Amino acid sequence: MLYGSELFSQGLNFAKQRLSRAELFQMNGCQIPFENEFDVIGAFDVLEHIKEDTVVLAEMYRAVSKGGGILLAVPQHRWLWSQKDEHARHVRRYLARELKLKVQNAGFKVVRITSFISLLLPLMLLSRLQLRHSTVEYDPIAELKIQGWLNATLENVLNIERKLIQLGVSFPIGGSLLLIAKKINE
Repeated sequence: MLYGSELFSQGLNFAKQRLSRAELFQMNGCQIPFENEFDVIGAFDVLEHIKEDTVVLAEMYRAVSKGGGILLAVPQHRWLWSQKDEHARHVRRYLARELKLKVQNAGFKVVRITSFISLLLPLMLLSRLQLRHSTVEYDPIAELKIQGWLNATLENVLNIERKLIQLGVSFPIGGSLLLIAKKINE
């Protein structure tokens, strides 16, 4: 069975429209009401929004069954901080060693960590630098308004990167981090 959760009811309603095969419920990651329940917990672009990220990781550890694990994706590199992060209400961007240490301190063994959005990092950096020096009011969806051919090209670059990661390549830098960890105790 696939389960999903969201803190805010508006987000939960949006998710229900897109995920018909998942059982969804409202939940605060700082108070997960499950113990040894899930094989895998995924948190994709979640932790950076929560001030008490170490509490959430400890709760995930408690909620994952023996031999289970977690998949995390978070934004990386503080030097990429921009209006986009502020608009998204991010609390932080992570360093790889910082995320790894927090996950280990929660009791998990890190199996894999890699950056992603690595091949497009120069474009991402350029975009963020332009935002910092812009006098135009910030438009959060401007980056989504691109030509179809450009979107397809960028998607193809990301597909190449995904294949390289599947083959075992780990990227040292990128716009985001992917971490896979396993519950080892109990």
